[in-house]
Amino acid sequence: MPFEQLKLKHQLCHRLYMASNSIARAYREPLAKINLTYPQYVVMMALWEQDKITIAEVVETTAIDGSAMTQILKKMVEKSLLAVVKDEKDQRKRLIQLTKTGQDLKLKALNIPNEIRCKFTSLNSDQALQLMHYLDLVIHDLSKTEKE
Repeated sequence: MPFEQLKLKHQLCHRLYMASNSIARAYREPLAKINLTYPQYVVMMALWEQDKITIAEVVETTAIDGSAMTQILKKMVEKSLLAVVKDEKDQRKRLIQLTKTGQDLKLKALNIPNEIRCKFTSLNSDQALQLMHYLDLVIHDLSKTEKE
């Protein structure tokens, strides 16, 4: 067949798309147990690393689109996981701060990374680290292209 380059089996991007969808499905059940969606879980992980940060910092850390972040944060406030508070130093800035409920959720989420990692039966730990490295390169190259 001419146009061999257009076959899906030759597309790196399609493999990344399929992997992303598979990972999202793998997270559904464990995250349902703690009443979070995957984007909410990503926000929680960012806040468990560093609490009381600006919305812009959460967007930068998580790489979640700003308009999507607004909706995600709204739902998380409704769930009493976090609060949006004024920065004491600059009243124009808004900070995202975990509530006690949000802080306590960290213990319930503690085993989720291992639960997901156990599903990667074809990769050993070194291969998983290599994959993360290669994905970081892809992300770097594509984000650099977006800015140009």
